[in-house]
Amino acid sequence: MTITATRYLEPVLPFTPVQGVVAAKAPGRIWYATDPPFRGYQPPPSDAFEETSNETAIVIDNGASLLRAGWSFDKEPRISFPATVARYRDRKLNRTCSYVGYDAYADATTRGQIRNAFEPGSSIVSNWDVIEGVLDSTFVGLGIDGTDGGIDRPVLMTEPLANLGYSRKTMTELLFECYSATSLAYGIDSLFSYKYNEGVTGLIVSSSHTSTHLIPMLKSKAIMSSVTRLNWGGYHSADFLLKLIRLKYPSFPGKITDAQSEHMVREHCYVANDYDTEIKGYLNWTGLEDRDHIIQYPFTEHVVIEKSEEELARIAERKREGGRRLQEQAAKMRLEKLIRKEQELEYYKQLQQRLPGQTKKEVKRLLDDDEFKDEAQLDKVIKELEKSVRKARNKDVGGLENVEEEEEVTFQLLDVPDDDLDEAGLKQKRHQRLMKANVDARARAKVEKEQQKAREAEEERIDNERRENDLEGWLEERRAARLTLLQKMRDRNRLKADLGNRKSLASQMRMKTLANLASDAPSRKRRRGGDDDNFGANDDDWGVYRTVATGDQSEDEEEEDLNSGLKGIEAQLLKYDPGFSESNTIEAQSDWTKSLVHAFLRGPRPFNVESQQETHQLHLNVERIRVPEVIFQPAIAGLDQAGIVEIAADIINQGLAKVHDRYNTLKDIFLTGGNTLFDGFEERLSKELRAVLPIDAHLTMRKASNPLLDAWKGAAQWSREPVFKNHQVTKDEYLEKGAEYMK
Repeated sequence: MTITATRYLEPVLPFTPVQGVVAAKAPGRIWYATDPPFRGYQPPPSDAFEETSNETAIVIDNGASLLRAGWSFDKEPRISFPATVARYRDRKLNRTCSYVGYDAYADATTRGQIRNAFEPGSSIVSNWDVIEGVLDSTFVGLGIDGTDGGIDRPVLMTEPLANLGYSRKTMTELLFECYSATSLAYGIDSLFSYKYNEGVTGLIVSSSHTSTHLIPMLKSKAIMSSVTRLNWGGYHSADFLLKLIRLKYPSFPGKITDAQSEHMVREHCYVANDYDTEIKGYLNWTGLEDRDHIIQYPFTEHVVIEKSEEELARIAERKREGGRRLQEQAAKMRLEKLIRKEQELEYYKQLQQRLPGQTKKEVKRLLDDDEFKDEAQLDKVIKELEKSVRKARNKDVGGLENVEEEEEVTFQLLDVPDDDLDEAGLKQKRHQRLMKANVDARARAKVEKEQQKAREAEEERIDNERRENDLEGWLEERRAARLTLLQKMRDRNRLKADLGNRKSLASQMRMKTLANLASDAPSRKRRRGGDDDNFGANDDDWGVYRTVATGDQSEDEEEEDLNSGLKGIEAQLLKYDPGFSESNTIEAQSDWTKSLVHAFLRGPRPFNVESQQETHQLHLNVERIRVPEVIFQPAIAGLDQAGIVEIAADIINQGLAKVHDRYNTLKDIFLTGGNTLFDGFEERLSKELRAVLPIDAHLTMRKASNPLLDAWKGAAQWSREPVFKNHQVTKDEYLEKGAEYMK
């Protein structure tokens, strides 16, 4: 057998059924796990810096997911990368190397040193060394030469809603003192996106990487007192999916990274139009083929090289020839053994015929020569040889061995006193006593077996009478007995699983018992009987034995008894209980085609445990709608907050005092942010909002032209307007009033 290791490199080949052959279901579509987001070679910095003037602003959308930067006259950002930095010491070059953005995913060494600028799960900058490296790379990528040690350009940067004063203060100091920005202004990304899409009055639903904000707008002004935040975004969705997958596949052999989890959320998840109804039938076999998405991770498959038909025929012929030779050798050995036994039998018969008429001394000499104690032993050997020879002859000719009737055994020496017997007679009497005990034991066993049959027959008769007289009561007893057996089987399976886990309570108790038994200084309970080891003398010791003895043959026999008992009860229920069908039996429930757990874990196809390809597959089904549903029902993920629909209804009904403001706001529900890109998000939000609003309310919902880039585009558009100069803080004002001035 030749085994080779292979790696998957190509998609699954199309399935072609063979005519006249019933084949398994064709493999479904497979999505492959994404590689780390390394972008490879990047072009050199642009020369746009030469086209700028001292009033051309640098626009930076400082997002927690991606940082986007460009000049104010650009239509789209020139730079876009995550705010991450990887630093490590290169021993060959004897220098510290820094990798920024996607370059940090270049290899395993850099990926292990990645540091993010933001606090995990929030948009608050927590690592200022990283943000400095990110800004260095940003300004170099924009083509700023920095000959005088600064950028000498205005900066417009987005920040999260209700940003911390310390974060804004530190960022202001960094831009003014480290990069020599001429002026600085901050803005909220979702408001820039709303302005870019020409919004005036409405409700902004901004669901981004780290949070979701609902901001009411009246005449291009945000009502900050009514702004509400939901602590859920794209980061939390990816983290929630990762937790669900690890719970679903606790022993998955592959490594699932955060980037892969984010990619699965973007590519495979969608918002259900009616979550409660869809989740109930999501694992139904009808349509599961399309709902179940398979994610394939790298694997190494063991491939057995198949032999040709000629090689298989030659191997089979060699096996048959070897079998014939072995049979001939065995027959020859049996014949030689039979001949030897016949010769011995003939010799012992001749010896037996010579003994009559001889003196006692001569008889003893003849028996001693052949190592016999007395004539009785000689008779016993002759009878055994005759039986063995007869059996061997019947086997060789293919006949059946004649069943001899048991002869009645007599024990004459048992009634003779010991004083009347010599030494040989006493030995024979002891032998007969043992033989009689054996015969009596067989007789008692036979009687007990007959009594057991009689008891079983009587119990069956009583059971039949009870069934005929009280069928409902009899069925209730059978149902209760079935549930009891099922519970015992579950308890046994749970105990086996716990004993396989060294951290479980059952495994720890077992090891504690073993350590106590093997200890040189046993516990007080064992010292009560003194220093003697009398383990087993007490019946309680057998409880200890059953505790530490796992996986024995007795457990297998007990499991077989449980299975046979369960099958017997189910057979009776199938015969007499009209409400119990084949689908209710344990065999039907263990069938993978009827198992809800199998559909959840492995989809609508059988699972081959030995297949490395199938072992390295993730099946996304209910997770596809469960993860995006959290923004509507935060309790699914354990979040103690109201959903986005309840928040929007509260803002409209309670946050806006005037009725006409409410109706004007409902005419423009604006969606922005990457977390609103789920399929069905807009339809679901519109449907549920209509259910909580007045019947005469006119609801209009729209999505940003580009929910990902409109925040930067809106900031760049605003930086080109004359009003931008009125909102800047110059470096002179910073030096005069300090960083706390920017609030």
